[in-house]
Amino acid sequence: MCALASELPDACRIRCHISGETAPCVYQQSVNQKMKNRAKPAIVAATIAAGMMIAFTGTASAQCGKASWYALTSKTASGERMNPSAMTAAHRSLPFGTKIRVTNQKNGKSVIVRINDRGPFIKGRVLDLSKGAAQQIGFIRSGHTSVCMQRT
Repeated sequence: MCALASELPDACRIRCHISGETAPCVYQQSVNQKMKNRAKPAIVAATIAAGMMIAFTGTASAQCGKASWYALTSKTASGERMNPSAMTAAHRSLPFGTKIRVTNQKNGKSVIVRINDRGPFIKGRVLDLSKGAAQQIGFIRSGHTSVCMQRT
């Protein structure tokens, strides 16, 4: 239905008065359509986020993306000292202590690592492996590779 004439722009006021109070206002229809269009991206984003959480909670699910390696000796986000030769990794959201199997998609080699740090902080990467873990799956020289990871 048409809103109060005093609340609408002149073009809509004329339109509503011409069509009468029983027809929907063209202005109101366009506002409703804009609101529907704005809601769609939010719904899509929420659906994708929920799907990503569900996709990585089971043991049979896998997440794939780019990985790199690092070899510091400073403290990790979990509070332990980083050991470059240990089989550990950094992930943005997995709980500390989570064990995952990481498979290098280029050569099929895999290693089981424990999440003990946060990262990576480079856009497009999903995992930072310790130097020891990277050496096990064979990507020290390249510095980064495509991997799939799965909870064990």
